Amino acid sequence: MTVQTIDIGGDLTVNRSGFGAMRITGRGIWADPPDKDAAIAVLRRAIELGVTFIDTADSYGPAVSETLIADALHPYPDELVIATKGGLERPGPGVWEPNGRPEHLREACDGSLARLQLDQIPLYQFHRPDPAVPLKESIGALVELKDAGKIRHIGVCNVTENELDEAEAMTPIVSVQNRYNLADRRSESLVDRCEIAHQAFLPWAPIQDLPRSGAVQEIAKRHDATPTQVVLAWLLARSPAMLPIPGTGSVEHLEENMAAADLDLRGDEVEALTKAR
Repeated sequence: MTVQTIDIGGDLTVNRSGFGAMRITGRGIWADPPDKDAAIAVLRRAIELGVTFIDTADSYGPAVSETLIADALHPYPDELVIATKGGLERPGPGVWEPNGRPEHLREACDGSLARLQLDQIPLYQFHRPDPAVPLKESIGALVELKDAGKIRHIGVCNVTENELDEAEAMTPIVSVQNRYNLADRRSESLVDRCEIAHQAFLPWAPIQDLPRSGAVQEIAKRHDATPTQVVLAWLLARSPAMLPIPGTGSVEHLEENMAAADLDLRGDEVEALTKAR
């Protein structure tokens, strides 16, 4: 596999082909997976394939994804960076409710530390701004956690440019995680902003909304690749700030996703895909 790296926060270097650990949980991102051994096999295979960045959250399960990561991989390889998130609660399957209260974020961080068996979380991300809580209060809680040594770097998710401005006025923000893929580019300006600022951009749902465009199908055929691999290769080509985190509960799909790093798109192919929607 071709290894492309990115620096997070100036002191964490990871492979740009990351792994999102949302789908190792049960149906609806709720409860335990139907086959725990299979979920653990996916995590261990990810490390074998060169993954050095795993993205998770306390709300995945809830608590299930973080626990499985520790069960499968602890003690962790020195090069592995685990990023997790707080700020969403799960009262039931398929339900995601924001909670940006400082007391909740402190409890969420402590829970993540315990489940992941970490003394410090390398990258802790605020999962989603809470309309009921001023953003400065939520980010302020993360600053306190950083000052206490519980987290190393702070990232934000699902933010607008104005919200990113507000967060950056309080503390260094090393990463942004917003929905972004070939078909959904509402965060286009944030990708460019992250590249200029040397921040990592983590596109969630990187292979959803897979377009049935002729460009994707034609390029996939030309390279003897899958459409999924084509869109992941496009993301890697889109910006050096991009850190895709496709998730799966299948070893087969994991191997397919990771092989996208070996797909060398030509300049005209990148342009054709950029124009495809």
